[in-house]
Amino acid sequence: MSKEKPPNIVFAFADDWGRYSSIYSKHENASSAFNHLYETPNFDKIANEGLLFLNAYVPAPTCTPCRSSLLSGQYFWQCGLGAILEGAVWDANIPTFPLEMEKAGYHIGHTYKVWSPGKSINQPIGGKRTRYQEDGVRFNFFSHWVTSNLDKYGGVEKTKQIMFNEVHNNFTGFLKATDEPRNQDKPYFYFFGPTNTHRTWEQGSGKALWGLNPDNLKGRLPAFLPDVHEVREDVNDYLGECLAFDRSLGIIMEELKKRGELDNTIIIVSGDHGIPGIPRAKCNLYDIGCEVALAIRWPGKIKPQRVCNDFVNIMDLAPTICDLSQTKIPRTMNGKSKSLMNILLANHVQNGQVDPSRDFVVTGRERHVAMAREKFLPYPQRSIRVKDFLYVINFEPDRWPAGDPRGLDDLDKKPPPYDDLAINTMIAFPDMDASPTKAWMIYHRKEEDVEPLYQLAFGKRPREELYDLRKDPHYMNNVAQDPAYEEMRLKLNQRLMNILKEQHDPRLVEFPVRYEHEPYGGFLPPYMPQEGKEKLTVYDISWDDAFNTALKMVTAAQKGTLGGNLKPTQEQKDEHDRIQKRFAEAVKKKELKSNM
Repeated sequence: MSKEKPPNIVFAFADDWGRYSSIYSKHENASSAFNHLYETPNFDKIANEGLLFLNAYVPAPTCTPCRSSLLSGQYFWQCGLGAILEGAVWDANIPTFPLEMEKAGYHIGHTYKVWSPGKSINQPIGGKRTRYQEDGVRFNFFSHWVTSNLDKYGGVEKTKQIMFNEVHNNFTGFLKATDEPRNQDKPYFYFFGPTNTHRTWEQGSGKALWGLNPDNLKGRLPAFLPDVHEVREDVNDYLGECLAFDRSLGIIMEELKKRGELDNTIIIVSGDHGIPGIPRAKCNLYDIGCEVALAIRWPGKIKPQRVCNDFVNIMDLAPTICDLSQTKIPRTMNGKSKSLMNILLANHVQNGQVDPSRDFVVTGRERHVAMAREKFLPYPQRSIRVKDFLYVINFEPDRWPAGDPRGLDDLDKKPPPYDDLAINTMIAFPDMDASPTKAWMIYHRKEEDVEPLYQLAFGKRPREELYDLRKDPHYMNNVAQDPAYEEMRLKLNQRLMNILKEQHDPRLVEFPVRYEHEPYGGFLPPYMPQEGKEKLTVYDISWDDAFNTALKMVTAAQKGTLGGNLKPTQEQKDEHDRIQKRFAEAVKKKELKSNM
């Protein structure tokens, strides 16, 4: 690249947002998908004025590990304790592209979530030092907050506008800082990371706030989901949160246009994995858990309305953004992630494949929720996705992929209260977020047409899975043991194993494997209050960290029921009760404005 002034860059990265945008309806079978049922005009505008990726996947379908990879440009297992979710600790010695950009002369900033849960929140972008959210974090609880404040602000549209004003004010707060004398000559990088698409959301809000009819989804859900109103409504409510995110993109673009900076700003939009609280989605290596939207708008450089079929790992955005910003790519990224610059500038390819070597992605998973299984162990998986096939290795097939069933593998066992299953992730199968869908499937698991879907969602899995996506787009029929597919199974196994060895994956090259032992696995130390902590409410941290904090206290309190030998101290019990009380009060009041 020539040494022209580096461009401004805005990166919108939504939490738990899979491939849900109306523009993708042009590239999928409308009879078995639903992106055509709603409109996302702002993401579509970015894609139509730039480059849309059809095969973008995350390196791990769980928040912290994915974001560790994204920010460092490495596979999650190369990020130390950033490879897990609960118990994650960021290693400040690992270079990240935002901090490298700052060293190269960029003014950087962020709003909402960049890296969490873990210690310390958003550290890979500078933490509190680079945060701009003076107007609060209520947007992250969009449907809850809007629903509870309708009477106060005079109806749906006026109340939603309060949320959009927050997005605008937080962004303009960052832009004002770019106008300060110390930053005036600097290009800027802004990371916008809303979490409203992360559970929970208000039941019925898709229709009430956005006019989406849940029964329009009838006949369009993946085959592994029961096609009933309760599940359709749950997915519909999620789509409402996706529309809120799309509206926020429009607010940011409008402000850039107002400042005359829209055409001097690269806009990148994506998400960290698929929909939460849905079987085989978030925290799973199937497409619904790992595929994400990705579009890049670069005026004057990327020809409009391009569509790319290359397989892209989201961690490739790290060296790409370094290239875009004329920042030296850290050597830690070399041989791991790969810049997309050759694709971005290949304007001679309007549609299709640019780089023949980009014909696969590798994804994986280690520990998500710490207390999901006895002894706080992970469910280790790796997979390779190619054009027509998905191959998965489950390294510990005797473990439960969605977490321990707590007795619910017995179809005759009476389940916990329905509402508890819908809102409390820890009751059963803790590696799947609590949801109405989860509760419905547990309550109806004995029914003849539900029981097979229940087993697909929550049952144990064989060591190897192979799916022919040409015939089985919803990965329902595992053909790993089918002799007709033996050649393909061996081929993909060999290719995946070679990549994992080349990339020094501890699952293959370490004995014993670090992820089976503390601090990567095993007991998660209970939360202990820090000096000055009394000045903060749980929501002063973030939804994820507040929930994680409360969860650690629950873990300590429940330790005796999970097969552990340690008992929480009275001080820990008291802290648990106090944090739970504050957590409940914050949820009830929905007072989510940050005071940090």
